[in-house]
Amino acid sequence: MARFLVTYKRNLSALILCFCFLLFSGVLIYFMRQQKAILNQLKQPINIVEQTTKTPKPPSQLRWKSPLITNCHSADLRLRAHLLSMPLRIKQIEAHPTNFGLRLRKDLYSQRLNPNPTVIVLHETVYDLDSAVNTLLTPHPSDVDQVSYHTLVGRSGDIVQLVDPSFRAYGAGHSAFNGRWVFSNRNLSGSLNNFALHVSLETPRDGSHNLDVHSGYSPSQYDALARVLADWMVRYKIPATSITTHRYVDLGGARADPRSFAWSELQKRLTALQLVCN
Repeated sequence: MARFLVTYKRNLSALILCFCFLLFSGVLIYFMRQQKAILNQLKQPINIVEQTTKTPKPPSQLRWKSPLITNCHSADLRLRAHLLSMPLRIKQIEAHPTNFGLRLRKDLYSQRLNPNPTVIVLHETVYDLDSAVNTLLTPHPSDVDQVSYHTLVGRSGDIVQLVDPSFRAYGAGHSAFNGRWVFSNRNLSGSLNNFALHVSLETPRDGSHNLDVHSGYSPSQYDALARVLADWMVRYKIPATSITTHRYVDLGGARADPRSFAWSELQKRLTALQLVCN
């Protein structure tokens, strides 16, 4: 009888452990599916008419005139073949959570927002690629110190993805694009970050200064940049006329990047990919 009770208790304990394991596994799978569903929902384009009646108007700003749609030339088929066949060197490193956030669907005034990316902002790092990555990996709990880009493009054409495009990167503070900005923080000015994608080019070694020019960006950078932009333009239906610069969107007049940017080099590559000048 005693042996039977011992065996019974062992079997009962095993059954209880098995039941607890199955229950835990079921709960874990449920929450993982819920999280995946939420992330997938965030990545889906949403048709929302943005409310702006309570939004203060940004300072006067000339409308952006895109250099990508002027002086067009025919597509270079060899360049197209090169861009489509070149191997992409992509590294994924997640920025510290204090340096990015969700794309908001309501602003400071409880107005509806369209969280879809509709503009692409070009930047430069000023320092080397590793320094830029380290900055984005460093916690910045204070709102005024937060900084990030979705993607970095190195001198050799390396692509570093730090913030998923479905999230809001903090690439531009006091900023607007063609008269549009969003208020999300009562302690800060309006910004375009909620509807922007930010990509930054690694600055050449002779550009670690405050002068207006440097030696420019490498052909490998323009190749990789074109591929990054092509993906975003197709995925989010962003026209070439909405690819702009940090210099233009910055309302404080303190930003000049990307300095020495050759729009003709980018235009040549996007034309080859049949995204401009068609």
